[in-house]
Amino acid sequence: TVAVNLACAFASLGMKTGLLDLDVYGPSAPTLLGTGAKKPHMRDDKILEPLEAHGLKTMSIGYLVDPSSPMIWRGAMATSAVRQMIDEVAWGDLDMLLLDLPPGTGDVQVTLVQRVPLAGAVIVSTPQEMALADVRRGLAMFEKTHAPVLGVIENMAYFETPDGTRTHIFGEGGARRVAAEVGAPFLGEIPIDVALRESCDAGAPLVATHPEHAVSKRFREIAAAAKANVARMSKP
Repeated sequence: TVAVNLACAFASLGMKTGLLDLDVYGPSAPTLLGTGAKKPHMRDDKILEPLEAHGLKTMSIGYLVDPSSPMIWRGAMATSAVRQMIDEVAWGDLDMLLLDLPPGTGDVQVTLVQRVPLAGAVIVSTPQEMALADVRRGLAMFEKTHAPVLGVIENMAYFETPDGTRTHIFGEGGARRVAAEVGAPFLGEIPIDVALRESCDAGAPLVATHPEHAVSKRFREIAAAAKANVARMSKP
């Protein structure tokens, strides 16, 4: 949800943006983008053409497999799929390619950091302590692989009722605290929002279809901050 809407936010800032769904065990981009049963075209040179949706160039293992089939893959198969989607897709001239990773620090992440020079990583977490353990491991992995951390996003930060009352269902400020602990930028909070959930289920990203919504504006603010951090951290 965050990766798709963040990609749409980068596109709304005038950047030519691609989104690569690397969660090979649970690809959700086809649902979130509304691409459904569409299949990418393979050129004569065995290169895949990305599917275009909501102003983005997109690729996902979900485009290539039966959505009802379980992804019972060993690590070698997963890393092979990652390599194919990076090396054998005609991404063209992009300003930004977002790589949506599965949770943790497994084969997909290791393959990626070894194969691609990353401009930076954005960590997404809920505020609760159970989720923050994965955040700390992810931050340590990117530190060891010398990929700059552009910032941390706190997802499902709170639920706001119509009268403005905020309920912190999963705890308050956990991701912000971890970012402060390690000296990483905190990019912002994304609340639990019915419109965001509905747009995801409908395959119509909120940022692209309702740009005036408060949560869409929050995504654009986060995208602008992450973009600024790329520029700042890439300076010699």
